[in-house]
Amino acid sequence: MRIAVTTPNGNVGQHLTRMLVRAGIRPLLLTRHPERLSEELMPYVDVARADSLNAAEIIDATRGVDALYWVDPSVMSEDPLADYARATEALVRAVVANDIRRVVFQSSVGAEKRHGAGEIDGLAATEVALDALGIDVTHLRCGYFFSNLLLDPESLKAGRVQTVLPLDATMPWVAPRDIAEVAALTLLSREWKGRRVQAVHGPEDLSWSQVAEILTRELGHEVVAERVPVDEMRRQYLEVGMPEAMADAVLGMSTGLSDGFVPEQERSVVTTTPTTLRAWVRDELVG
Repeated sequence: MRIAVTTPNGNVGQHLTRMLVRAGIRPLLLTRHPERLSEELMPYVDVARADSLNAAEIIDATRGVDALYWVDPSVMSEDPLADYARATEALVRAVVANDIRRVVFQSSVGAEKRHGAGEIDGLAATEVALDALGIDVTHLRCGYFFSNLLLDPESLKAGRVQTVLPLDATMPWVAPRDIAEVAALTLLSREWKGRRVQAVHGPEDLSWSQVAEILTRELGHEVVAERVPVDEMRRQYLEVGMPEAMADAVLGMSTGLSDGFVPEQERSVVTTTPTTLRAWVRDELVG
């Protein structure tokens, strides 16, 4: 089975690539920056230089591919949803042109809402486009990545995590490695057919207050969760150079799911993954 992986250096892709290699697969890695791949991987993978926003490059790179792990690239952009649409077009054209019959798509909790969730709306549009192709497709509806805590390392070092959400509101948090494990198992399994939704919820739902408590215990210094007004958070984003549409799209991922949203899939044995935030912090921030 010829399996292609996009964003192989990403939070999920780096783990997925090595899992497939350990499973005996020689994955095809699609990346804009082949030079950034680990040298130790080179004997075990094939590499194609391809931009996920460029349909011609994706079509050319995926010839002969049986299964594809697709990630819509999130980049700093003046119009992020337009970029998601370009990535979706590239994906659809490649699937059709190369008769790719199996896709595992890295989506997000909230994509089932379809509209009103900021950047997640771009993922929802990709889901809809894939569903229309009549192929075997699994949408991984992932929770909030633990690794998002690394986006503002200075605040974390200063003992502060910020959110626009109520501090006691809980949501699923998940380790990227656990998403990769679900992705690898899904890509390798031949038992499923048609359209599937597979939520990846992590081990438990956490509030920002609980996250701060865990960080305090594991990092050895106090970490406080602060709720910031939406307008203030938007101002902070703009001050660090984020384009206005990008700031609105990022904020929309939180504000769009704070109105009583309930995920399509309830937490269950199927959606619960093992890595705790405590374990992830020890591995990534302390170890």
